[in-house]
Amino acid sequence: MELVEHALVALAIQVLVGLTTRNWWAGACLASGYFLGREIAQAEYRWIEQFGHGLRRNTPVWAALDLRVWPRLDQWMDWLAPVFLTSALAQFVHKRQSRLADDPTRTQEQP
Repeated sequence: MELVEHALVALAIQVLVGLTTRNWWAGACLASGYFLGREIAQAEYRWIEQFGHGLRRNTPVWAALDLRVWPRLDQWMDWLAPVFLTSALAQFVHKRQSRLADDPTRTQEQP
C-alpha cells in the first residue's frame, strides 16, 4: 500500500468506528494499531532475513525494534501517517463536540 492509501484506509476505519460508537479515539486506536502492527510484523520478517539466517527461532523479542531494519522513510511513514491523521481527526471531533456542549446559545431538545 502507498502512504496515501494507508492514510485513507485508516481514516475510513476511524470514521466507521466513530460514527457507529461515537468514540472517535477508539477508531483512531484501532486504525493506528492495525498499521503499526503491520509494519512491526514486516520489520520482524526483515530482521529474520537479514540477521536470523532465515529462521524464526533465531529471532529475539526486540527484533522488530532494531533500527537496522527500519532504514527507509516510507517504512516509518506507513504507520506515522495513520497515527497522526487519525489522532488529528479525533482531536478535532472532540473539540467540536465540547464546543457544542458548552455553547449556551444552543437550544436543548425538548422531550
